[in-house]
Amino acid sequence: MKEFKTYIGGEWVSTNKTIDVIDKYSGEVIAKVPKADKKLVDKAVDAAAEAFEEFKKMPAYQRSEILEKAADLIKERSDEIAETICREAGKAWKYSVGEVNRGFETFKFASEEAKRIHGETVPMDASAGGVGRVGYYIRVPMGVLGAITPFNFPLNLVAHKVAPAIASGNTIVLKPASSTPITALILAEILEEAGLPKGVFNVVIGPGGEVGESLVTNDKVRKITFTGSAKVGHRLTQIAGIKRITLELGNNSATIIEKDADIDKAIPRCVDSAFANSGQVCISLQRIYVHKDIADEFTEKFAEATKKLKVGNPVEKDTDLGPMIDENEAKRAEEWIKEAVNMGAELVVGGKREGRVLQPTVLRNTTKDMRVMCMEVFAPIVSIVEYDTFEDAIQHVNDSDYGLQAGIYTNDIRKIHYAIDNLDVGGVMINDTSIFRVDHMPYGGNKMSGIGREGVRFAIEEMTNIKMVMINLN
Repeated sequence: MKEFKTYIGGEWVSTNKTIDVIDKYSGEVIAKVPKADKKLVDKAVDAAAEAFEEFKKMPAYQRSEILEKAADLIKERSDEIAETICREAGKAWKYSVGEVNRGFETFKFASEEAKRIHGETVPMDASAGGVGRVGYYIRVPMGVLGAITPFNFPLNLVAHKVAPAIASGNTIVLKPASSTPITALILAEILEEAGLPKGVFNVVIGPGGEVGESLVTNDKVRKITFTGSAKVGHRLTQIAGIKRITLELGNNSATIIEKDADIDKAIPRCVDSAFANSGQVCISLQRIYVHKDIADEFTEKFAEATKKLKVGNPVEKDTDLGPMIDENEAKRAEEWIKEAVNMGAELVVGGKREGRVLQPTVLRNTTKDMRVMCMEVFAPIVSIVEYDTFEDAIQHVNDSDYGLQAGIYTNDIRKIHYAIDNLDVGGVMINDTSIFRVDHMPYGGNKMSGIGREGVRFAIEEMTNIKMVMINLN
């Protein structure tokens, strides 16, 4: 077991109280981290506010160099970080390694985008009142940003907030998930070694109701960027006050398999999309709508592929699924499965739980009023549903409070464009599933799936203010 300090104002500090971090597979305590309170949150915000006065003046090339150095250090420590993610998040080794690679890439993108932040000219003489004047705008950093991140991507979802903030000249106070804080502290070590000035990056760890809300309501924090549940996101909009807010919330993601699809290509991708990280991904595949003519064949092959997955210790490199984040979440998901079966769903594969480990589960004959369908399941559970027409399938996907991303498998260009025009989601993935994401594309949802967009360039736009300049030449 290792005892960590947290990072405030460029210093490593301890607190009187600590939080145990457990190995999600074995249940053993692997670390103790400092538990913050409102006083420490205020101290972190004050440190960030003080640092901002100098950091906002740092030239873009220097911010870029720091981010590039941080990216290189992430790569150098990739095995250490991947093992940390395996143990504190329960994520299988292959997905933990993938997350580290994405974290590296996100910092690389940010190092590049730091040198591309610019405004544009405004044609002042488009108005009679603007004749003889020159106008342009620039983008300027906002100040202190408060970031709150979840457990499921303890490096890359942190990177999506921290790296663009640094690139755009902001300072940041991060509250990582209390169940997976070690990776964030390793990132603090990396940023310190990369030469980030003191106070630019700060970490506070603790429960959302105390630490998170103290951060959100602090008047010196100019923007909140949050990834988590819709329920918490709604709460943050109520208490944040007048500050900008980006919310990356949940989804009950769907993918449509049309009858002309190559199902032998679609099935392994769908299996991976449904069960990666034990289904604990915002864009994890939860609903599969399959044309009735191919539904039996698809279900049979999907079930066989699911049965081949290895469930076990995430540190073992051939494991496909590890545990869920805690036993209560696994119990909750198990209850949803039983509820669906009692309401008439067919259990095709899985459904069994042992502690935090829930077997990958495939359901059929589910209906939209079942919680496994209408709510975000955030577990290794997927439902296969038949449909008659492509238009019906689009309606089924849209019949949701969420709208993050959706996938379509078809080679019919008319249906592709129909889907693009009619799906009420933030991203449409053609011949792929809802889970596809690369880290420079705009990412975010509609309806209860959130407000704003991430993806490094787009996050920078959310983290900067436009300053208009007019020069009177008359």
